[in-house]
Amino acid sequence: MPIVNIEQVWHYYSRGTPLEARSLSGLNLKISKGEFLALVGPTGSGKSTVLQHLNGLLLPHQGRVLINGKDTRDKRFRKNIWSLVGLVMQYPERQFFEETVFQEVSFGPKNLGLTNEEIEQRVSEALIIVGLDRKTLWKSSPFALSGGEQRRVALASVLAVKTGVLALDEPTAGIDPAGRKRINEALTRLKDEQGVTIVMSSHNMDDVAKLADRVVVLKDGTTILEGEARQVFYNYPLIEKAGLDLPFPSNMARRLEQACFSVGGRPLTMNEIEDGISDSLSQR
Repeated sequence: MPIVNIEQVWHYYSRGTPLEARSLSGLNLKISKGEFLALVGPTGSGKSTVLQHLNGLLLPHQGRVLINGKDTRDKRFRKNIWSLVGLVMQYPERQFFEETVFQEVSFGPKNLGLTNEEIEQRVSEALIIVGLDRKTLWKSSPFALSGGEQRRVALASVLAVKTGVLALDEPTAGIDPAGRKRINEALTRLKDEQGVTIVMSSHNMDDVAKLADRVVVLKDGTTILEGEARQVFYNYPLIEKAGLDLPFPSNMARRLEQACFSVGGRPLTMNEIEDGISDSLSQR
């Protein structure tokens, strides 16, 4: 059984009003335990709506969402779903409400009824995972941090709960390259070392190509393309239909092909591009 099962889900904003807008159109999606799934698509394609359905923040108007086989429409289940699915919104720093980093990150563990020692351990572990120094930031105000640090504190707040599923809405948007690298490294460790299931929406196709096991392309609330990154990013017609950019290596490979210089295969990294160019030159 998949850890997440989205079955024929329809959802509308402002339903029943003149402003009604359909956000999901009979979406079907299965996500396996330990998988890193990326949701990509143009603005308004339904990515954020999907993520908010995973922890019961939004409920389907038709269809159902199952987490570990349990329906998010069940009020008794939804009451504690936050301990199973951690949701990090696109601008989570706007939701800070505690005075210190420690208080912010410890909020979830406290609600699990853990001892003070267990809470401190979880906070420390979460801060380490996202690359933040406990000694420096333990008593700092989260509002006084840089944008990248705030985003990592928000991620640590969810990690401290130790949910099995992590739903991330544009986790590196607006962050400098160094901060983006740290977050991506943290996500890789979570998947590889702890087996966390990660569902991430992103407009950064280079991040998606490096991180995701599977990529789902959404348009108008439904899936138009799905598969491994190499399969998806070399389907040029559908990528263009969705209005998406290509990862830099894929775009370079395409431009080289247009110039009648094949690099072979379907490169997703610059190392693969370099190897392809070297092989092509050696054969000439």
